[in-house]
Amino acid sequence: MAIRPILVIPDARLRAVADPIEEVDAEIKTLAADMLETMYDAPGIGLAAPQIGVMKRIVVMDLAAEGETPTPLVMINPEITHFGEQIQVTEEGCLSIPELYYEVERPNDVTVNYTDLEGKEVTLEAEGKLAVCIQHELDHLDGVLYIDYLSRLKRDRVIKKFDKQAKRAAG
Repeated sequence: MAIRPILVIPDARLRAVADPIEEVDAEIKTLAADMLETMYDAPGIGLAAPQIGVMKRIVVMDLAAEGETPTPLVMINPEITHFGEQIQVTEEGCLSIPELYYEVERPNDVTVNYTDLEGKEVTLEAEGKLAVCIQHELDHLDGVLYIDYLSRLKRDRVIKKFDKQAKRAAG
């Protein structure tokens, strides 16, 4: 297992669409373990493979609070098949947009189909914080960031700030 560097905007890979995973093999299991280790180290509650520069459709998450037993969840080729009618507003952050948090509206419940690390097909109905986390992480697989749900003004401000930081770092 290894902690991998997390990409930060404006890295173009964060806007790319990830490729489906053909089979759950040793390479994918290692990737999942690395992603979990990277997420815990960050620390965060979710991580998508594109955030570490791997363009594969896999996400990891763990909503266990500090001091609770970890409950890691690995989703391979996840797809949301149902969005609930009820909307919730929650504050979201992102490891690829560090130290910024904004309120985002999302459906309160979702149904997601995915393959687990054993290669089994799973259907999960999620609500509340887990539903939000699933939507946030699956967006990453399609090159969508949570700031895309903000007003144009707020989104442009965030992008401008990180563009400046990237230019200074490259400078």
